[in-house]
Parts: sequence; structure tokens; C-alpha cells
Amino acid sequence: MSDVVTAQDTAGVDVLAAGAVLWRFAEDDSADPAGLRVALVHRPRYDDWSLPKGKLDAGETLPAAAVREVTEETGCHLRLGERLGDVRYAVAGATKLVRYWAGQARSGGPGFSPNHETDELRWLSPAEAMDMLSYDRDREILGRFAARPVPNSVLVLVRHAKAGARRDWTGEDALRPLSPAGHAQVTGLTTLLSLFGPDRVHSAPPMRCRQTVIPLAARLGLDVVDEPLLGDIGYQNDPAASLARLHDLAALPGVTVLSSQGAVIPWLVDRLTAEAGLTLALPSDGDIPAAKGSSWVLGSRDGRTLFADHYPTPTG
Repeated sequence: MSDVVTAQDTAGVDVLAAGAVLWRFAEDDSADPAGLRVALVHRPRYDDWSLPKGKLDAGETLPAAAVREVTEETGCHLRLGERLGDVRYAVAGATKLVRYWAGQARSGGPGFSPNHETDELRWLSPAEAMDMLSYDRDREILGRFAARPVPNSVLVLVRHAKAGARRDWTGEDALRPLSPAGHAQVTGLTTLLSLFGPDRVHSAPPMRCRQTVIPLAARLGLDVVDEPLLGDIGYQNDPAASLARLHDLAALPGVTVLSSQGAVIPWLVDRLTAEAGLTLALPSDGDIPAAKGSSWVLGSRDGRTLFADHYPTPTG
């Protein structure tokens, strides 16, 4: 059985929605698991208690909708973490799919304000929330969240966006830039990666890797840190040093984004998940995917990888 939750196909779904298990620690004591709290909202229209969620706006992606809807319903800013999976159910004869993430509450939100959609917000222990939730489908999602510790470190590995063809480039390969299609991918990636609330942005040396995350770093007011050991050449020259540097990044508190290349990313994902005994859900060829513009989100706690989520496209 896979330890990794994979996203369901949304084909044939009439209504798409997204939400999150919003969490924080009471008294900001992340060392005490007993202090973990999750948010439930009361909806007066249905007189029920549920996880915060809502429908997608036109043209919106599922990850973006999750952040927007949870913020609107709870007044909390958040950053996405582990993907907790999808639930499907019928509503007025239509098929509805809701995709859920774990979402860490962050400071600076507008604060909860009762309204016609959600008139009460409660922060409860996971056990208390299980008892209060009105629907088994929400209990299933909360159960997935509560099944393992929350991470204290998240590493987002992003494969650089599309670059111009090597055969058409006469200069040094490390200086080969993104193509127009690659720059279009970067627009989606910048939005997607921002939802994870990065604390730092790192990149392998090639220009195409740096160009992939420069707009993200600029949006967040961060510098791009060079990582020569975590590009294809650094990995091929000294795998042991690459692995040691990977462990350094994976242990940093908060969220680190690393832009890298197609040979090294599958190896990095394999190392972190194999060390933790995680079983990845892989395509039929058995290869760990790392298409241009795709991402892997890996969360860990105290040096042990807890989850690995794959986002095959720049929009998630």
C-alpha cells in the first residue's frame, strides 16, 4: 500500500472545490504534540461543523482555491503542506470533488469575522474535532492528517521550466536560457510555489534553473542561493556530497524551494523517501517523474521524511 496520497482524476466532476485541515500549535509550542489544534467552521445554512472549503472561481486552480477559501472562511493566512486527498459526493444530482491539504496557520491574517456562510470558528484538538465534525468524509480527511506528525521542515524540489533546444544554443550549456514556453510555465510556478509559503529560495547553477525561481524570490523579497552540489553536474561528480547537502536543506526549519534538473531530482526524491521507508505511487515504468515545470513537495520532522507529493504541472 502506498504511503503517498495521490490526486484523483477530476474528469466527469461537475463541481470542483478545495479546502484544508488548518492547524496551529496552542501557545506556539511545536515541541508538544498535545498542543496541536485544528480549525472547524460552523455553517448556519446547514447547521453543520466542517473543515473550511469552497468552490473554485473561474480559472482558479485547486491549490489556489484552497488557500483563498480557507482564508475567507477563517480569517487566517496559511501555507499549504501535505496533500490529504480528495472526497467525492453527490450534491443536488451533481458530482462534487473536494481536494484537501494540510494548511499551517500563519500570523497576520485579517481575523475571523462571522458572516452568513460561517458564523463560528473553533480551534480544537484533532480528537475533539473528530467528535464535532458533522460528516464522515471530513473525518476521513482529518484522520489522514492526524495519522502522522506535522512537519517542521518542507523541501520543494522544482524542475526548471522549458529551455531553448540545446542544438540551437551555441554558448555554454549552463547559460542556456528559458524559452518563451518556459517563461509561461514560470508564471504558473510562481503562483503555485507561493502557496507553500517559502522561507528561502535556492537554485542549481544553470541559468534556466535560476530563471525558474527568480520571479518567486522577487515576489517574496528573497535572494536566490546557489547550490552547485544539487545540479546534475554536482550530483554526477560527487553523489555523496550532493546527498549531504540535500540533508542540510531538508533539515532547515520552514519551507525551502530548490530549483534543479532532471537527472538529479528523481535521485533526490528517491533518497529522501527510501530512507524513511515511504512507498511512492509511480507510473507504470517505475520512474520517478520530473518533467520540466513539475514539483515535488517533501515534508519531514526531525530528519525523517513524512510525505512526498508530486505536482506534475506548473499549476499543480
